[in-house]
Amino acid sequence: MADRKRTFASRRLVNGLATAGTLAGLTVLWLLLFGLLAGLVAGGAVAGYVAALVKDEPVRSRAFIEQKINENAITGFVYFRDGTLIGQLRTAEDRRPVTFNEIPQVVLDAVLAIEDDDFFEHPGIDLYSLLRAVKQQLLNESVQTGGSTITQQLARQVFLTLEQTNSRKAREIFLALRLEQFLSKKEIITAYLNKIHFGNGSNGYNVYGIKAAAKGIFGIDDLNDLNIAQAAYLAGLPQRPSAYSAFTGRGEFNEANFKRAVERQRLVLRRMLEEGKITREEYEEALRFDLRASLAQPTEKAYNTYPYLMLEVERQAAELLVLKNNPGLTKEDLKKKENAQLVEDARKELLRGGYKIYTTIDRDVYNLMRRIAEDPDNFTPDHPVKGMEQVAAIMIEHGTGAILGMIEGRDFHTEQMNFATQMTRQPGSAMKPLAAYLPAIDMGLIQPASVLDDAPIILSTGTGGFHIPKNSNNRYEGLITAREALNRSINTVAIKVFLEKVTIEKAWDFVRKLGITTLVPEDNYAQTGVIGGLKYGVTVEEMTNAYGVIANRGVFNDAYLIEEIRNAKDEIVYQHQPSPIRVVSEQSAYLMTDMLRTVISDPGGTGASIRSQFKGYGKIPVAGKTGTTQNYADVWFVGFTPDITLGVWIGYEKQIHTLGTESRRHAREIWAKIMNAVTETKPELFPTTEFAKPDGIVTATVSSVSGKLPTELTREAGRLVTDIFNQKDVPKEEDDALVRVQYISYNGVNYLPNPATPPDMLREAVMVVREKPLDVLMEELKAALPKSREPKPLGYYLPQDAKESAPSRQDPRVDDGKVPSAPRNVSAEVLDGLVRITFAPSPEEDVVGYRLYRSMNGRPFARVEGTVLTGEEYKFVNYISPGNTYLYYVTAVDVAGNESPPSTMVSPLGDAYTPSPGSSDTPDWLFPNPDNGGSAGEPGGGTGDGALPSAPAGLVVSSTPLGVRLMWQANPPEEGVTEYRIWHRPDPSGQYQLLGTTSDTVFEYVMPLPQGSFRVTAVSAAGESLPSAAVEISAGN
Repeated sequence: MADRKRTFASRRLVNGLATAGTLAGLTVLWLLLFGLLAGLVAGGAVAGYVAALVKDEPVRSRAFIEQKINENAITGFVYFRDGTLIGQLRTAEDRRPVTFNEIPQVVLDAVLAIEDDDFFEHPGIDLYSLLRAVKQQLLNESVQTGGSTITQQLARQVFLTLEQTNSRKAREIFLALRLEQFLSKKEIITAYLNKIHFGNGSNGYNVYGIKAAAKGIFGIDDLNDLNIAQAAYLAGLPQRPSAYSAFTGRGEFNEANFKRAVERQRLVLRRMLEEGKITREEYEEALRFDLRASLAQPTEKAYNTYPYLMLEVERQAAELLVLKNNPGLTKEDLKKKENAQLVEDARKELLRGGYKIYTTIDRDVYNLMRRIAEDPDNFTPDHPVKGMEQVAAIMIEHGTGAILGMIEGRDFHTEQMNFATQMTRQPGSAMKPLAAYLPAIDMGLIQPASVLDDAPIILSTGTGGFHIPKNSNNRYEGLITAREALNRSINTVAIKVFLEKVTIEKAWDFVRKLGITTLVPEDNYAQTGVIGGLKYGVTVEEMTNAYGVIANRGVFNDAYLIEEIRNAKDEIVYQHQPSPIRVVSEQSAYLMTDMLRTVISDPGGTGASIRSQFKGYGKIPVAGKTGTTQNYADVWFVGFTPDITLGVWIGYEKQIHTLGTESRRHAREIWAKIMNAVTETKPELFPTTEFAKPDGIVTATVSSVSGKLPTELTREAGRLVTDIFNQKDVPKEEDDALVRVQYISYNGVNYLPNPATPPDMLREAVMVVREKPLDVLMEELKAALPKSREPKPLGYYLPQDAKESAPSRQDPRVDDGKVPSAPRNVSAEVLDGLVRITFAPSPEEDVVGYRLYRSMNGRPFARVEGTVLTGEEYKFVNYISPGNTYLYYVTAVDVAGNESPPSTMVSPLGDAYTPSPGSSDTPDWLFPNPDNGGSAGEPGGGTGDGALPSAPAGLVVSSTPLGVRLMWQANPPEEGVTEYRIWHRPDPSGQYQLLGTTSDTVFEYVMPLPQGSFRVTAVSAAGESLPSAAVEISAGN
């Protein structure tokens, strides 16, 4: 058997050399190395060359090698800022060591088949495997098998550092050969299987060694109980334990990882079959074995120290060691898959190397923050579907960047992810100062008193549709200063500054200078990225760090957790080096700080509750910004004093779950609770009593409608606002936004009037010229709304100050050539000495407004001053005096001046005078009754000049084929009657309505079913007579 294997190995060597020869031009260095090593193995040649390659590698004695192979890792420690102990680092010895005799043959066969099938034959290195690995790498083949033997892997894990140099592989080979000199194959394979990492066990712990893996993954204590399928599964894990781990760090099952591990297990089984370790029958049986069912049941995981903090320190310290030993790499490089092993190796080195890590964490601050996070009274009770409401927070000393404390999550047993440093979430409105206001201020584009337009903005979706962002209060304020827009967290204003003034590309470049690293190329198309909508979002750490730039007078200090790392010899291997970078001017930072100050101090600011919640308010200066995503999945509050910056996030683990109404306040509440606790316990952290004002900040008064220098007209209109400015950016142009203009309003929008429109329908006022006129915007909205998501009625999009907006276009309504129909549903009611007349508008689209007519004490109707325009509230208000009777009707007027017939007449006395059913009496409120003192003359008796006509007499009503005919006696010529008015009441409970007028004493009216009461009045220059006697006609007469 051994001869056959040696022959096979020789044949593979020849083939390997042939393959290598084809790559000679690309692999000179590797071929030299491997050729020299091959010669060394064969006959000990060129020993001097190898010695040169490993001249710095110490020659380890047998005793030393045996000691290192069997020794436990040196325990490391982590310390608070003041040097007190946080706890000890986890060590790589969290395992269950076994002897060679405890390792069953099936485990050996599985491991050797996939990792090193010539293990018992080679002298520590496998030349064929090395050459094969070179070929696979250089040709970028899909299968990468690696070239290290088990002996080499053990040597690398036990002896080598993290550095990446050309001589590392040589030292690894040298060490492998050395190990083979002093250790038996049994000792080597046993050490390997005791030290190798297998991923997470069912309790969430990382398991090291084959025995710990069998127990943690399958719940098997005796390795002899492992079957072929399970042994092959375990043998496949060490290649990529994090990718193949069937359990998460919380001990939860990971379906994706498990599937990858099963694929790897099948490869191991094929190799075992090929190597003759198992039969075909055993292979098939192993494939059929239900691995999923044999996994250990998840069990709860527990830590005794600061679990969140310790894991975060471990993660960051490992990354720092990699960067220290590989200067060519950056933090971003460590996120790449190809560097994952470097970080993992560094972590292992950290845990076993006896390192001492000194952090920036203030023990008191951290403990206070943790207590607040762990108090369930501070949060909404757990939800059966959403789970636990989570919190993350970071407090940074922005003058240095040192992290003083953090809340990584509420309960480590529930969720191990560090929500403060590793989670990315949408920033909501908390991004507005960073991506819109601050860069715009620093670029000289806006100042706190700059006037911006909170009116709708129409965004193209890129797919033929449109998106029209809304504000959280479901309205648009209109012209507003930048300060006020930030105070109220107006979405549209921030989006306009972001897109139209700063532009997306410049905004994101600026945000990156503030330390935000999670932006990706797709975010360059995120038109609403300034209020959220990013590809991934931001971390709490980076968001807080970015606000720290504002608080630190425009200087960026990257947040850091680790101050210093020392090795087991107490030598400094890492020390934080500050590298402050100025991002914006002191003046820009101060203006931004002052705007964020009023977010809290202004009663209408979104952060106003901090004034009552933070006990130090008024003593310690504070500024900050709220942040809420549109669906309330995330809420933020990032606030700062002159000395520290504190950012707080609230939400659920899964972003699909939204926060309830009460939870939406929790970010501000938690911020205040933390600040209350820290300011009381650690007042020395807050020595500064005010935000320092730099030179170059001045106060100026400008126009509140343009942001420019006020004119006399501006002052007369009272359109002024006073605020602070960067002296170099005080406006120099005069206000040109106020004009006197005649206009007509249509559905709340002002237009230039049509020349034919009657003057009483027009208005004249001093109005504001907007950057985009509302009449233009409304036309754009009409076109966009049908292609937008969840469109609202057009009136929803009108800003609150629409009435003050100067028109730029002519009234779009066109005369339809017809007289408008009368308004409908007219009613009147008395309200404290006045009458309110309401009505329904006429349906014609060319109607521009409505007039009100009034009759008092039976006198002729006269037009009441004032009109109601289309789109305004359809009501008139008229003052009345006691002891008089009143009648009203309304008419509609179109764009060409055509006026409709009168509407139904109404009285403010309403139904109180409605006759009983069946009565034909005329109600007093409609036609004054002669029996109440009236006569053929003036009311109260008497005749003479100006006397009213007498009531028409002899009224006769008859049916015709098409309706009715009315005839009556003519009034005496001396009464000067110019026309007669015909009135009709359909039923006894209704009101009389005017059918028409005539100068004759005969009137015909088309009425398919003639019925009801009819009366006639006479009209002269003196007014309208009392009505004739009523004549009724019923259907069929």
